[in-house]
Amino acid sequence: MQAASNIAQNAMGAFPTVVHPEYEGREDGSTMKALAWFGPRDVRLIDAPIPDITEPDDVIVKVTGTTICGSDLHLYNGEIVNLEKGDILGHEFMGVVDRIGPNVKNLQIGQRVVASFQIACGECSYCKQKLSSFCDRTNPSSLQNAMYGHRDAGFFGYAHFTGGFPGGQAEYVRVPKGNVNLLPIPEGLYDEQVIYLSDVLSTAYHNVVDTGVQEGDTVGIWGLGPIGQCVAKWAQIKGASRIIGIDRIPERLAFARGKLGIETIDFSEHKDIVKRLQEIAPGGLDVAMDCGTFHQPKSIIHKVEKALMLETDVSEIVNEMIMSVKKGGRCGIIAAYAGYTNHFNIGALMEKGVRLIGNGQAPVHKWWKEILYDYIVPGKFDPTFIITHRVPLEDFPKLYEAFDKREGGVEKVFVETRFSNPPAPGCPTTTRVSDWATSV
Repeated sequence: MQAASNIAQNAMGAFPTVVHPEYEGREDGSTMKALAWFGPRDVRLIDAPIPDITEPDDVIVKVTGTTICGSDLHLYNGEIVNLEKGDILGHEFMGVVDRIGPNVKNLQIGQRVVASFQIACGECSYCKQKLSSFCDRTNPSSLQNAMYGHRDAGFFGYAHFTGGFPGGQAEYVRVPKGNVNLLPIPEGLYDEQVIYLSDVLSTAYHNVVDTGVQEGDTVGIWGLGPIGQCVAKWAQIKGASRIIGIDRIPERLAFARGKLGIETIDFSEHKDIVKRLQEIAPGGLDVAMDCGTFHQPKSIIHKVEKALMLETDVSEIVNEMIMSVKKGGRCGIIAAYAGYTNHFNIGALMEKGVRLIGNGQAPVHKWWKEILYDYIVPGKFDPTFIITHRVPLEDFPKLYEAFDKREGGVEKVFVETRFSNPPAPGCPTTTRVSDWATSV
């Protein structure tokens, strides 16, 4: 693996890392509550040092809202490489500026901000194009170099594969290049309206725009979790004439029909999704988008191969999309794939002239101001529709378990800290996971 890493490094050239994941605690030894990983399905609330400024562009954020994301389950289940015991998790968070480094001139202490889940340098060729997820200079992972030929940006709370930066499921976070990676929030908006600019809203919007949903398109969406639900909403805004969502969770299917008014297919009832789509959408979909997951194979062969570590990811959804779109159709992948897959239908991809688009990790910096000022501020998009629960930080370990088992209709959760504002009007009030989850 090291030889492959060296080859990849030589091919891409050396990009010096300009930020570092290590931080120093405060001189007074003060601690904070944080959620840390200790093994598959073993996450614990710990006392960790409150971070202080260690680099001149750092900003320390006092967290007023954090959350759990579907991609966090890959960490929870031990499916992402380079996790180490004690790593602080979480990549979607917001808060108020608590301390600033000497180089930070665009933020003030006490200012309300949202963090992008990726850490961008703001200076490389990708960052200058606002392609923050492709930043060349914030992730030192040689393993990612070896697997992909290049490195993505560093991410908060997502293993040493993405840099090893402590995450936002905590009371405080050190944000490297805080002058670049924090978005100031205007007055008059509730935290629940803006926290998901950190990831979900930008990710869903990027999936729709990058895949090229156009007015009048018939669109299929695989996976109706928070990303899929937001993708459906953005597709409606972009003019799609027909949207078909595919999932097997009854609450998700009912939510999509009731709140979004889209058609749905339950793949536990319709085992052959391609056949069903051909029945209800003759001629095929214009666009198909994968908002699902690689860690839950449907077929026996993939279950066996994944259990034997003969593949890391599953190609079933991608194959269904390729088969379901029209000749010349477009397939976008925003689901978090990480490694290698078997049985990929490359023949259908080529012969049908399908445009298979790896959307990549969404470049949050490219979209978050557009989403904020063109859609949230004028009321054209209300992100609070995806919030199903609000729980305290202390419940994070139980929340992971319930979220993994999909208990209590849990989808997107606003996790409050001792610094949080009261719940926004119309949003869920605080409950305990034990009040609604049956087996935790």
